[in-house]
Amino acid sequence: MLQAKYFPYQLQFKKPSGTSRGILTHKNIWIIKLWDSENPSVYGLGECNPLVDLSIDDRPDFEEKLKYFLRFDFLNSTFHTQHSELLKFPSIRFAIETAKKDLLNGGKRILFDNEFSRGEKGITINGLVWMGDEKSMQEQIEEKINSGYKCIKLKIGAIDFDKELSIIRSIRKKFSSAEIEIRVDANGAFSFKDALSKLEKLALLDIHSIEQPIQQGQEKEMAYLCKNSPLPIALDEELIAHQNIEEKKQLLEYILPQYIILKPSLLGGWTASEEWISIANTNKISWWITSALESNIGLNAIAQWTFNFHPSLPQGLGTGQLYNNNFASPLKISKSQLIHNKEHFEFSIFD
Repeated sequence: MLQAKYFPYQLQFKKPSGTSRGILTHKNIWIIKLWDSENPSVYGLGECNPLVDLSIDDRPDFEEKLKYFLRFDFLNSTFHTQHSELLKFPSIRFAIETAKKDLLNGGKRILFDNEFSRGEKGITINGLVWMGDEKSMQEQIEEKINSGYKCIKLKIGAIDFDKELSIIRSIRKKFSSAEIEIRVDANGAFSFKDALSKLEKLALLDIHSIEQPIQQGQEKEMAYLCKNSPLPIALDEELIAHQNIEEKKQLLEYILPQYIILKPSLLGGWTASEEWISIANTNKISWWITSALESNIGLNAIAQWTFNFHPSLPQGLGTGQLYNNNFASPLKISKSQLIHNKEHFEFSIFD
């Protein structure tokens, strides 16, 4: 019979990281451990990673609900990610899904047997540049380019827009779009009133795409921007509230974005993310996968799953180096490639 327990854990950022929603210095996660009572030495791990003010399961009763879903009777019933109660808790869905897959595969943190998990091939990723003052962002950009990244993603919307344009312009003076691909992520920082004019200015700098230019929940306005913007738009936060497959279809068919961004821990796990992929493919919408500030436990699970799709676009999976106290990991970054070196996870916290 399956049994489970959870461990709260606080990740500490190496340096404060800026988004349009504020400065991050730490974040709270919950790691679940799942095992069969007849063989407790073999266990699977999963990560619950609700993001403050963003995840739909960022709520005061989160830990109480986590206890509820880890009950003996629930775990040993037929688990399905579309369970009506679980639909409101995507990070718990993701954690249980990954822990069960890990346990089924022998508790070695090898969730998918593929060329990535065997250490034979890597995944091309983008270099993430956090919001900050102009000097800080310039330093981050130089560091990423010197490290070999060919795709840079800039968080924008925290400082003066003209300064942000100046920063991007400085990259374009040195590197063409064929040499360095630039993506920007506004995290909903633009108002609809001035969004189109900003998108037009960004498009002049050969930007690849912009994530979530306006706040989520403005479907009519977002559909207008996707139709009229000279710059391709990727939906990110817009997807989070839609957990039912029919809602997903209606959203994408109405807005028709050029891209969608898939974050399994915010969307409800692999199964839920694959629903988005299927709908996107039907509507000729491209996509890529990113992490959402998980620890290395969640990032490992997402990266192995991502490789199953043999992605051609750079993915957003380079967040494992953000923390001072991240867990030991087989994941390494080398010249814009995320690589798995086949080590197993061994954490004293779970003894």
